[in-house]
Amino acid sequence: MTLDEDGWLSPASGSFAKVVSPNCDDRPDAIEPSLIVVHNISLPPGVFGGRAIDALFTDTLDPSTHPYYEGLRDLRVSSHFLIRRDGEVVQFVSCARRAWHAGVSCFEGRERCNDFSIGIELEGDDTQAFESAQYGRLAALTDALTRRYAIVAVAGHSDVAPGRKTDPGPFFDWPRYLSTIDAPLRRGAATAS
Repeated sequence: MTLDEDGWLSPASGSFAKVVSPNCDDRPDAIEPSLIVVHNISLPPGVFGGRAIDALFTDTLDPSTHPYYEGLRDLRVSSHFLIRRDGEVVQFVSCARRAWHAGVSCFEGRERCNDFSIGIELEGDDTQAFESAQYGRLAALTDALTRRYAIVAVAGHSDVAPGRKTDPGPFFDWPRYLSTIDAPLRRGAATAS
């Protein structure tokens, strides 16, 4: 995988899609990303497949199609990337821009993690293991990001928003992930925000 100078995956990066989200803005003071935040997501909860996540990130989710979606009606959220269960990577926001993925957050005393992070969603939840294809694509994507940006650390959403978020959850295998990437990234731990 490679990223172009505008922060998008290049067409030669294999199985991926580009779905542009309006839920992003410029990073303040042209801050370069230095942190990767790993998340999990499934819509509705515990259901995999379909395009509900794409719809959520593009403000096209129809609340009438599932009772759970009513609570998401006014939510404006995005992530830079989603890795589906089969390993397909979807990019929603250029890495040069700020995606709205971490919310109220703090990493090593630095608040507003969206300002300086790349958000990667894994299609999954807190109740079951992730797929091998997801770990492989996450490692390849992490390596591409660390070649392009000065990424020094990786954390879970639960690490940057403890008490508020639980993802990527207890079934995310941190040792497996960290052992398959090229860069020696520091693993962030939960901090108070």
